[in-house]
Amino acid sequence: MIKEYFELPDRLVTARVNTLFTRSAHRWYIKLSQAHGHQSWTWWKTQIINKWANDAWRFKVETAFETAKLNAHKDKA
Repeated sequence: MIKEYFELPDRLVTARVNTLFTRSAHRWYIKLSQAHGHQSWTWWKTQIINKWANDAWRFKVETAFETAKLNAHKDKA
């Protein structure tokens, strides 16, 4: 969405992809990057969706969201 909105070239977007990840996700990115070299943002987006957007991940995020408690005094906007 941001790539299209700002009309950013693939090289600029893919150069920043590695900053999105930490720990095991960053290791996954490095391994994939070494194996496949430079790829387009579309390719990376597909890989990210295939790796992380699965039912287990969705369940984890939904559960965390549902169990999160908002404290109006502690959590200031």
